[in-house]
Amino acid sequence: MSSHIPGDGSGAVFAAVDIGASSGRVMLGRVSATGVSLETVHRFPNGVVELDGGLRWDFGFLFDEVLKGLADAASVAAAAGERIASIGIDTWAVDYGLLEDSGGLVSMPYSYRDSRGSTAVERVHALVDERRLYGITGLQFLPFNTLYQLASEPSLDGVQALLIPDLIAFMLTGERRTEATNASTTGLFDAVAGEWATGLMDELGLPPAIFPPLVEPGDTIGTLLPDVAARIGLPASAPVVAVGSHDTASAVAAVPAVEDGFAYISSGTWSLVGVELDRPVLDEASRAANFTNERGVDGTVRYLRNVGGLWLLSECQRAWAGDGHEVQLGTLLDEAAALPPGGPVIDADDPAFTPPGGMPERIREAVRRAGGQAPEAPAAVVRCILDSLAAGYARTLRRAAELAGKRIKVVHVVGGGSQNSLLCQLTADACGLPVVAGPVEATAQGNILIQARAAGAVSGSLEQLRRFTAPQQAAVRYEPRATAAGMRPYADPAAPAPVSVPVPTGS
Repeated sequence: MSSHIPGDGSGAVFAAVDIGASSGRVMLGRVSATGVSLETVHRFPNGVVELDGGLRWDFGFLFDEVLKGLADAASVAAAAGERIASIGIDTWAVDYGLLEDSGGLVSMPYSYRDSRGSTAVERVHALVDERRLYGITGLQFLPFNTLYQLASEPSLDGVQALLIPDLIAFMLTGERRTEATNASTTGLFDAVAGEWATGLMDELGLPPAIFPPLVEPGDTIGTLLPDVAARIGLPASAPVVAVGSHDTASAVAAVPAVEDGFAYISSGTWSLVGVELDRPVLDEASRAANFTNERGVDGTVRYLRNVGGLWLLSECQRAWAGDGHEVQLGTLLDEAAALPPGGPVIDADDPAFTPPGGMPERIREAVRRAGGQAPEAPAAVVRCILDSLAAGYARTLRRAAELAGKRIKVVHVVGGGSQNSLLCQLTADACGLPVVAGPVEATAQGNILIQARAAGAVSGSLEQLRRFTAPQQAAVRYEPRATAAGMRPYADPAAPAPVSVPVPTGS
């Protein structure tokens, strides 16, 4: 693969807007012959709010923070004598805002954590059988999928739906588009054709133009509106470029894998656990196992399941702090690591854990229902969560390998969960495979890589992009430890500690 800084020598840099369900950031990415470097210029909180009878996103706040972050990025770049070549946006999936013809928001966007989508599931399945839905879209059944949310809307007359990253892009450029990796999470996207499933929309009674036209990662969505450009200090000619706008698509694009046979866990509020394929798996066994076929960068397929994530842990921390028992996460993890294996586990995927509030007691109740002894101390609850996540990861990856006919040699954990050494070690133990943890900011790195390729700062296939960045990644590698009777347990102090190593070229 060739890589080069743009030939005009102007020091091009790229701005990544990366927003998750609990926080957001704006980062600057610089590309050199040795890889991509990231600089965080603005961070801000995110979270659902109770508004107008539902759980919603405060989009006005989010967009203001995006503008603040881009203004900071422009200032930092200018101070360094650099120019921002483009802007890319990624967020979580499935949620959307409804726009009037005038461009105004009908209301603040609902969050997937609101229960309204589940009320429409039966109506949707009465119109289109679940098996047929899966045969077209290949999408994992989740009651908050976009099509169920749309089916719960009182009216869709005279409006258009824009997924959250596309809504931000619209507010920046005035252009209405839907990026394909995120479109594939709606339940209205043809997994084989790579286009909107317009026939399915007709059967469901949805307006044929409910979503804008599709764009692919690397396409230019538009340039900045003059008032936006003036506010953030960039020229109106600055382009907004489509990236893998579903944050998992960008994260998977940045997995530092150098050969086939890798699996990935994008670990954050949710855990997205799966493998990368060339074509979707749409048979009945895949549907029964509730696997999803989401589009990745360059037309790849992210064959995965949504598995419970660190939402459970963060909600427990919030509950304990609210009760006046705030404990540092590092202390909790150390205490949890010292506990013996074999404690209770829960189904971390259970929809009962989706809403906020009262998480420690909900976890204890789930253990009691399963006939186990409920964990009482915070460290025991934490260990239950992490053991449960690791077991869920292992179960999911074994099934993915079976259904896709793919051999897995190594598991890459990217995102915030890659910093949780106990979770990574338990995952290696449960999977019986090496786990390579990092990068933490994989989503932003993938975002930057696609922008850089679109600008000509790098070139090559997705595999070549990974090879380009892999040598610079200082990853932590966890080897699986045997846990059968008579063999070393997870917490054995004699077990080898993980070491920081470059990702091996033969993973």
